[in-house]
Amino acid sequence: MENLKKCPVMHGAMSTHSSSGTSNKDWWPKQLNLSILHQHDRKTSPMGEGFNYRKEFKKVDYKSLKKDLNDLMTDSQDWWPADYGHYGPFFIRMTWHAAGTYRSGDGRGGGGTGAQRFAPLNSWPDNGNLDKARRLLWPIKQKYGEKISWADLLILAGNVAIESMGGQTFGFSGGRVDIWGPEEDINWGIEKEWLDNNRYKGERELDNPLSAVQMGLIYVNPEGPDGNPDPLASAKDIRETFGRMAMNDEETVALVAGGHTFGKAHGSAPDENLEEDPEGAEIENMGFGWKNNYGSGAGRDTITSGVEGAWTTNPTQWDNGYFDLLFGYEWKLTKSPAGAHIWHAINQEDKHLAPDVEDSSIKVPTMMTTADMAMIKDPAYNKISKHFHENPSEFADAFARAWFKLLHRDMGPKTRYMGPESPSEDLIWQDPIPKGNTNYDLEVVKEKILSSDIPLKEMIETAWASASTFRNSDMRGGGNGSRIRLEPQKNWEVNNPENLSKILKIYEKISNETNASIADIIIFAGNIAIEKSSGIEVPFKKGRGDATQENTDIDSFAVLEPLSDGFRNFHKNNLSVSPEEMLLDKAQLLSLTATEIVVLIGGLRSLGISNKGYGLFTKNINKLSNDYLKLLLDMSVKWSPNRTDNSYIATERATGNQVRIASRIDLVLGSNSQLRALVEVYASNDALDKFKNDFILAWNKVMNADLFDEN
Repeated sequence: MENLKKCPVMHGAMSTHSSSGTSNKDWWPKQLNLSILHQHDRKTSPMGEGFNYRKEFKKVDYKSLKKDLNDLMTDSQDWWPADYGHYGPFFIRMTWHAAGTYRSGDGRGGGGTGAQRFAPLNSWPDNGNLDKARRLLWPIKQKYGEKISWADLLILAGNVAIESMGGQTFGFSGGRVDIWGPEEDINWGIEKEWLDNNRYKGERELDNPLSAVQMGLIYVNPEGPDGNPDPLASAKDIRETFGRMAMNDEETVALVAGGHTFGKAHGSAPDENLEEDPEGAEIENMGFGWKNNYGSGAGRDTITSGVEGAWTTNPTQWDNGYFDLLFGYEWKLTKSPAGAHIWHAINQEDKHLAPDVEDSSIKVPTMMTTADMAMIKDPAYNKISKHFHENPSEFADAFARAWFKLLHRDMGPKTRYMGPESPSEDLIWQDPIPKGNTNYDLEVVKEKILSSDIPLKEMIETAWASASTFRNSDMRGGGNGSRIRLEPQKNWEVNNPENLSKILKIYEKISNETNASIADIIIFAGNIAIEKSSGIEVPFKKGRGDATQENTDIDSFAVLEPLSDGFRNFHKNNLSVSPEEMLLDKAQLLSLTATEIVVLIGGLRSLGISNKGYGLFTKNINKLSNDYLKLLLDMSVKWSPNRTDNSYIATERATGNQVRIASRIDLVLGSNSQLRALVEVYASNDALDKFKNDFILAWNKVMNADLFDEN
């Protein structure tokens, strides 16, 4: 794929006649970029202010939609003919690659937004020719319009494809809402060219939060690590990559084997025959990319990955053929016509050959990739593969469940599922939470909280620690479930475990006495403390439930641990990313704006919330005020590096006396021009009431972020 190694940033989108000029980022490359906070605002959407996709999805004729998709599977189009006369394998790959970008490290990626329509995903080398799959779906999208999102359609098509070829699925939930532009600020890697690899250190330690092994790949290189055809080395990559997608070994084998039961890979000739990807293609191509100048450019002449051949004898039928061949032959390393490493069976019998994609009377050898060979060479994968080979019904069930998880991992709790095929079974990766109780006396709970010995500051900090784990990327975390009382969250360094334990014991006692959930009490106590410190009533929603340790996947939740939380002035040492960049990342996962960042930090600091005491400029921590923001802009002091822990000291210009200490998070509010402009609004003498009200609005946004509202 050497010809594809081009810059993944510009994609040829800039005209030679462009007069866009030099950007601020070009002049000041170290400038803190706040654009991640402005992704996908309402201005980018063509839908009206009152549009609610979930309500529209309920109106869709789901049975007719599935029938139309099923009919499409065998409706081969001349402009892009179906391999074997069936588009099923093609749509499975499209769906897999839409959902497969999910990574558990930050919850980003996945199929939940229809992002495969936009750069860079629409032009990743690993997504070669999927532009045609999406275009094949257009007549169905056009027919059903706003009742089916592209995000849901891209996922549902893969399910229907499996069913159309005799496979079983576990279910489907709709409800994914489309985005209307590229997610430009997602970190897909630092590389500047497709298929480069600068994301490892040490003994092949992959950078966080990445999961793919190279720029422009979904998972691993099928030929082996960086093209090295070593099955055991490939197994290491596979385990790491699928693990970062929250898949265990059994789920990994099921997905690889199940996915490769269908279809074929395409490498009929070297990729020097391909033209630009969709983003870089000429305007007359109308969004199509990878124009193929070899032969007919389609069918048996298709070029995609460079790997060539089907995995099984019956590429459009669910069966156990993948394992039959994998265990039935010895395999030799060879190369595809495009020059990619592949493995062929030694002395393969005629009955095990696959049909040609255009003429079923012609038989061709099957193949395996180095990644497939890992399924029998790695001891753990081999054991699972043998079990699946000997127990086909268990394999079919394991694949259906793993496939469902792949497609729904970024949708959040099951309460968000909708549609006639939404499964009822609770699965631990859905982070199940028992239904909460609303039948209790809030005034009694309030009285007991106020009569406890917990300082207001600690009530606020505990509520923040619980609620701010929420991630809008995959709808995980948050205060609902009160998992702050369970492993692993109760022992996270940022939560001050020893003190947290004392607070939770008091809350547990109140819960037993009032029938309110601990989850409700944690958030309610934070609200009460804000009320006491501000003199303004803070609204509260009842109904959170308390999760149990049994329905909490410790390893899965470990990835939510904050390595940095600028709102609490917490930042672990030796991180390669600056505290202020981590602040923006966390804020975006909480759906916060730049204004909300300013008011929340300003309010939390004024209430005494700060690790190591940095940024605590005011003496009365029981009073919500804008004093912190005023003192941050105080011109009677000058700041200088403290040369420890990213900290800075303020000295009086007149006397030279040290009067304050702050972190980079504190100072970025005054040094960054955009953030400073917002600080100035709230630091004005007439801004106290506005500051208090805006702080409470932002506080409630975080406290209730995980409470799903159907409307």
